[in-house]
Amino acid sequence: MPHSEIRRYLKHGTLTQLRAFEACVRLGSGTRAAEELHMAQPTASVLVKKLSETVGLPLFEQVGKHVQQTEAGERVYACCGEVFRALQGMEEALADLRGAASGRLRFAAPPTAAHFASRLLDAFAARNPRVEVSLEIHERPALFRRMRASDDDLYMLAEPSDGRDLVAQAIVANPLVVLASDEHPLTAEKSVSFARLATEPLLLHAPGSGTRMAILRLFARHGMAPNIRAEFGTDEAIREAVLAGLGVSILPRYAPGMDATLMKLPCLRVDGFPLESHWHVVYPVGRRLGAVARAFMDFARAEAKALFRDCLRVAKPAVSG
Repeated sequence: MPHSEIRRYLKHGTLTQLRAFEACVRLGSGTRAAEELHMAQPTASVLVKKLSETVGLPLFEQVGKHVQQTEAGERVYACCGEVFRALQGMEEALADLRGAASGRLRFAAPPTAAHFASRLLDAFAARNPRVEVSLEIHERPALFRRMRASDDDLYMLAEPSDGRDLVAQAIVANPLVVLASDEHPLTAEKSVSFARLATEPLLLHAPGSGTRMAILRLFARHGMAPNIRAEFGTDEAIREAVLAGLGVSILPRYAPGMDATLMKLPCLRVDGFPLESHWHVVYPVGRRLGAVARAFMDFARAEAKALFRDCLRVAKPAVSG
């Protein structure tokens, strides 16, 4: 018989057992796993016990007052993701033959794109009701860790080109501008040199941000060092600090979902600005996209610009330039 070494797994119920075990480990509780899977807690426990019997090794062990995975349990859990992804890939491949997008799309984006990414996914799901979508929000370093682990299908990044092998599709232009408070003396200047900007206290994203990377490269190209006064975790926090007069900052001009007051901060007329920047949908080179991910790429290419403008009009009808 072919694949005789995995014969123990080729029987009814193994996938259900893997599903229950994966949920128990991921959620850290058999009770929560049973709730998520819509089954009784004893049923979930029996499924995990049967999986242990199928594997032929214990998956959990008692250590003091705590229950933790054995080495076998850790290896089985790692394989669960591979098995589920393989099945999802098969389903998406079959969707091509069915003639309609169906399946699941796992999308991940940074906090600065959370509002727009959510609207984009909602619009795609409305157009494709047989597609289940999920959105993960993480900082840039975590997004690349998820990318290496193949945790998601597609990702949204502002600055994808930092030496990584990625396929990147620009979907929305979102230029970088120099923002200051209304009371800042440079707001009255018709032209500000980059050298003058470099002397101003600069409010910057914390390390790991794509926008920060673009700004530091810009200063390096001018042979200058930024005068960094403070670092923040989000665009909103930086804009609040600019509004309070703590310094100037270089940020995307448009940010759907942001408070209208923050969006009205004046842009300084600095030489070389606005600086070209885009939101991109990306995935690693060499990864074969499923039918749903390809359908989303096509949708984003065609619809993202209009949707982005609609987000801005709805959230901030009086944005000043």
